Amino acid sequence: MRLVTAALAAGLGGGLGAVALTPGAAVAAGPVAAAAPAAVVVRQAAAASCSTGKYQRQVEGYLKKIGGFGAVTVDGKQSAADCAAIKKFQRRFGIQPAAGLAGPTTRGVAKRIAATNTKACKASKSRTTVCVDLSHQTIWVMKNGKVYTKPSVTRTGMKGYRTPTGTYRIWQRASKEYSEKYKVWMPYWQRFVGGIGLHQTTTYLHDAWRGSHGCVNMLPSDAKKFYGMLKSGTTVKVFGRRPGT
Repeated sequence: MRLVTAALAAGLGGGLGAVALTPGAAVAAGPVAAAAPAAVVVRQAAAASCSTGKYQRQVEGYLKKIGGFGAVTVDGKQSAADCAAIKKFQRRFGIQPAAGLAGPTTRGVAKRIAATNTKACKASKSRTTVCVDLSHQTIWVMKNGKVYTKPSVTRTGMKGYRTPTGTYRIWQRASKEYSEKYKVWMPYWQRFVGGIGLHQTTTYLHDAWRGSHGCVNMLPSDAKKFYGMLKSGTTVKVFGRRPGT
């Protein structure tokens, strides 16, 4: 009886809940019989730790192309490895909840990053350049003609407030700036043209309906990283066009 109780306690502690309390487990009478159901329950829980999303196969394909998030099998079937890779991707790009479900937001972000062509920035081979791809809503840094930080997501100007294309230089920086016009804080502010700059967004970046008033909104982790990496005079290249603007 002590062994049966221990097996049930382990199941509950691992988040198995009602799954562990099955009739089969309750009937188990001896040490051998009790051990087998416990092992089966653990395997079932691991396989079902993430649900299979509507865009499972597409997300698997994009993650395989992007690389760096773990092994994935492009078959449209959720596995423990796929689940871990999707969760890691979601955490990296601030997708909520990071539960491993291949939903529309995860699909959209993965598609944009996979489709980004870093060469399209045409960055200088002798300096550091921030590349802003309006078409894919992505951002990255090139240094001496090579990718220095891999593409990440951004959110630029909405309709009526398009982020202007062109080549600029960062000319004002502040770890925390406040917009009197729009009544909003702009952490890790780096101005590059007019009243427009790079900065951390204070809202959920993946709200598709939302856009900026021209600024290049960034995830908190990216904005902080870029602020520590860049300096006044760093080149910013903005190209393409945000869909719908």
